Amino acid sequence: MDVATASDGRFGPDPMSAFDDWDAFREWAADVSDPGVTLLTSELGPPVPRPPQVFAIGVNYREHADEAGYPPDSLPVTFTKFPSSLTGPDATVTLPDGNVDWEVELVVAISRGGHSIPREEAWNHIAGLTVGQDLSERLAQLEGTRPQFSLAKSHPGFSPTGPWLVSVDEFADPADLAISCSLDGEVLQDSRTSRMIYDVPELVARLSAVVSLLPGDLIFTGTPSGIGNARTPKRFLQPGEVLTSTIEGVGEIITRFA
Repeated sequence: MDVATASDGRFGPDPMSAFDDWDAFREWAADVSDPGVTLLTSELGPPVPRPPQVFAIGVNYREHADEAGYPPDSLPVTFTKFPSSLTGPDATVTLPDGNVDWEVELVVAISRGGHSIPREEAWNHIAGLTVGQDLSERLAQLEGTRPQFSLAKSHPGFSPTGPWLVSVDEFADPADLAISCSLDGEVLQDSRTSRMIYDVPELVARLSAVVSLLPGDLIFTGTPSGIGNARTPKRFLQPGEVLTSTIEGVGEIITRFA
């Protein structure tokens, strides 16, 4: 629905305005009937278009840690993806020079911010879940003794998300969702979010123990095994290919490459 019109201007047309008072927004939305608006997903942008902070977690599935060569006791890596890399659920991304890889991820949006959020309260600070891709240019990411994770993962269009932000109450179990991606119909990654080393509440607790989380923040929670850089031979994205990323209960995003 058109929230600005349906709420008589109480909530603005900017999706970020919903995070200004998430509790009030949820309370209002619970009593609004579906107006049956026709929607083209090809016209959608990212559901959270301007997050104050974007956190990304690496090596958060055991099988991915194994394929990437990380020891069993290694902690998940935390970095950022710059917000300018965000794009919508049906996007064309121009590949830069280098080796661009895929990483399907569950993305979490924060509703109520805070510092030192207890693990047991974490889901109460989450607005919803969406599908994301942490596209990564591997040459720059792994070059030298001090790799450039954030820059290599923040080219224009390198953070597609969508198609919607689904509130937590819509899932029977938000901690156990099928997650997969395919390239031109070939399945590349296929797992479940319950296989994370650090689940969503633990990530919220650990991040907020250091920084203050803000309403509208995004957390890319890590990818399962099946990335191109870990294959033999290695495989990377090419112009003309189409990547489809899917999470159970959310939907799919389609990323085309030029």
